[in-house]
Amino acid sequence: MAPQHPDPTHPAAGPVPAAALERHLRAQATAFLRALRLHRETGTGAAPEESAEAARALRRSARRISAGLHTFQPLLDRDWAQALSPELAWVSGTLAVEHGCTARLQRLLAALHRLSGAPVLPTQAAPAPGTPPARAASRPPAAHGSPAAPPPGRPGTGAPAPARSRTTTATTAVPPPSPATTATAPAPGTALSLPDRGNLTVGAVKAGALLDRQLTLARTRAHSTALQALRSSRFHAVADQVAVLASEVPLAPAADRADLRAPAAAARDRLADAVAALPLVTAGSPYNAEALIHGLSPDPAPHPQDAPWHQVRLLLRLHRYAREVLRDGEAGGGEAPPTPADAALLAAGTALDRHRDAAEAATAAAQAARTPRIAPATAYALGVLHADQRHEVEAARYAFQRCWRKDVLGAP
Repeated sequence: MAPQHPDPTHPAAGPVPAAALERHLRAQATAFLRALRLHRETGTGAAPEESAEAARALRRSARRISAGLHTFQPLLDRDWAQALSPELAWVSGTLAVEHGCTARLQRLLAALHRLSGAPVLPTQAAPAPGTPPARAASRPPAAHGSPAAPPPGRPGTGAPAPARSRTTTATTAVPPPSPATTATAPAPGTALSLPDRGNLTVGAVKAGALLDRQLTLARTRAHSTALQALRSSRFHAVADQVAVLASEVPLAPAADRADLRAPAAAARDRLADAVAALPLVTAGSPYNAEALIHGLSPDPAPHPQDAPWHQVRLLLRLHRYAREVLRDGEAGGGEAPPTPADAALLAAGTALDRHRDAAEAATAAAQAARTPRIAPATAYALGVLHADQRHEVEAARYAFQRCWRKDVLGAP
């Protein structure tokens, strides 16, 4: 039977010295430098998957160092921690934009495929060996009760569209899909595997093409920004400070007699207060009518209901990272296994990640719908897509309300 490790935030657990924080920060700084070296080695002539994995490792270690400096700042040199923590957050945020654009596009295209009534999901659309690939439909599916749908043209007439319109449609069509579409975001520099458009209407196809253009452009700009950031003097200064951190952690004079559980308890209390301010009763209902109040607002700002949930997501991450430091300190420098409370926090964090992804996807669909001079069918498809992602937001809030328990935070 595996040994049971006590919850590190429990009052019965022993004090955790500052040496545990030193080991944690040095280990994360070493991981940062290793990921940076791997990212530079894979930057030219390497597989895009390796470069994306190196960027993820760089972001992961930067987040943990920044969180440690923020949570345990009273035990560290104040000026040094306040200067380095936001710089590491800048590195992590800059590298995250490109991955966010890629994942957002994949999510929206998969939602378009699902909302079009496709009988097979994109991940199950791979043909059997030896089966010839299906021919892509050159026209939208026929309407019910009619032999074939007319080609695009003026409504109410059988006249075909002018040659100029046919050319525009051909240039904005979604590229053909790959044999299989995965739910994970592809690496930078690789082509996205798009769903089969044989079951999509003209509006859905054009909406997908519009989203593809806009988010691919945003992704390209984010990639260029990330490369410029990694070559800048600002990033080199951050890397130099992390290199010093890998060998020496500047602690405060009173850190020798301090207990890490006190700053971790403060992070836990901030999370508890933020969760208590959430409308969990509204999130527990299957339909949130208040979310429709700002549905037709001309303001392109994010939805006003999303900000408190995003804040809880960030505070939950800080709390989880603080628990990692305490668990490693309890294990004497080794990696301690997670407790049941850690599994519950991970499930709550997963629900909040879904909430963030759906909210950002809904914002991207709304911004695409504001594009001037788009066809009514395209605007309608984007409106349906926006509503679908807002339903995903409500579903994520409901999932968080179901999996959240006050006892996962432990006793104060």
